[in-house]
Amino acid sequence: MIFDMSFWDNYKHCVEATSGGNNTVMFDDLQQPSVMVRVSKYKVEDVTAGAGDGVHPAFIISGVEQYEFWAGMYPAYLANSRALSIPGVDPAVSINFDNSLLACGNKGEGWHLMTNAEWAAIFLWSHSFAGADAVHGNTYYGRDYLEKDEIGRRQDGITPGTASGMARTLTGSGPLKWRHDLSPYGIADLVGNVWEWVGGYRLVDGEIQVIENNDAALDRTGAAHGVSSASWKAILEAGTLVAPATALTLKWDATGATGTGEPILNTAITSQSDGTTYAGTYYKSITCVSPTVAPDILKKLGVYPHEVTMSRGYFYMRNLGERLPYRGGDWNNSSNAGLAAAYLTGPRSIASTSFGFRPAFVSRVL
Repeated sequence: MIFDMSFWDNYKHCVEATSGGNNTVMFDDLQQPSVMVRVSKYKVEDVTAGAGDGVHPAFIISGVEQYEFWAGMYPAYLANSRALSIPGVDPAVSINFDNSLLACGNKGEGWHLMTNAEWAAIFLWSHSFAGADAVHGNTYYGRDYLEKDEIGRRQDGITPGTASGMARTLTGSGPLKWRHDLSPYGIADLVGNVWEWVGGYRLVDGEIQVIENNDAALDRTGAAHGVSSASWKAILEAGTLVAPATALTLKWDATGATGTGEPILNTAITSQSDGTTYAGTYYKSITCVSPTVAPDILKKLGVYPHEVTMSRGYFYMRNLGERLPYRGGDWNNSSNAGLAAAYLTGPRSIASTSFGFRPAFVSRVL
């Protein structure tokens, strides 16, 4: 694809002026454009009382606080093996985790696959600012599953709401309620349309593992996200990060310890070898096995509910082997889609016509 640089330079000045500097156009190493949204540093206690305090982990890299990170306004579009964030296109799909990460890292210094910490920072802020479940999306074949007048432009040309075809919508083609802040300057299509791979979080035989704070944003090549990378840390009940497989780390029990068949946060599991077991529940309904208590870090990272007011967003997991997360939902997930939604069921190699991803950018403050 060839881009008209004069157009994109003018577009950059226009979006910066109209958004008060909260939107811009950034160019990668091939001078390809991406429309980006500023997400400014905040303290957790300033947006919610339910997830602890301190600067959100998404704004800490290598132990240093950052002023901001930039999120792609739109799900990724692929051009020259690079992820672009541009409006009015069919989002890139059928791409696995590692290739999603590379397509973002290929763009140059600071570019990366959106991390789970960044997704969670957007989710917590939006939940506080816009309200629980205020952000909608393409969750039923080109329209919102409840608000039927909220439609986007389907890439297959079929009428929105028709339950057939490949019902992805063109990026940014939906109404303002499909933006994280309900404004023209917000991040589009986080809910529904395509599931989005995120970095810095995984399950290994049910054990919850993360890359500390937002250090996953430094990984352009996939080295830190490797299967055996030393960057992965497990979490104790007190919230301390420790080496994987340490005793009494937090795990998802897919067998349903209370008999519900729902994922239960647990520390007492010694074997997670049941490869047939899946479990799922709405985000607000996840529970702990007594006396396990969910630490604030899990709430800050959108792994465990910080409130119980959500009605959109399903959590689904499998407790065998390595499972990497995709978030937000897709075009036929109905109420299962939402800003809180997270699936940890697939290996890093899986690819699907309903899986996409999103670029992000950080400029490190040292």
